[in-house]
Amino acid sequence: MSTTTYIVKGMTCGHCVSSVKEEVSEVAGVTSVEVDLAGGLLTVDSEGPVDRAEIAAAVEEAGYELAGQA
Repeated sequence: MSTTTYIVKGMTCGHCVSSVKEEVSEVAGVTSVEVDLAGGLLTVDSEGPVDRAEIAAAVEEAGYELAGQA
């Protein structure tokens, strides 16, 4: 099991949170996604390491930017 926390830029509301959770949940190997709107944090639990590029692509698909790891 692996847990990684990222910083997401551009989220401003509950819909933003839902969009990011939905897209990141579809990445292969991801088992759980939590988003903290106030802190702009995305926490991803997975079966093993997940390529950062895949997470970044999912966040971008939702309309936001992955700014780095927390």
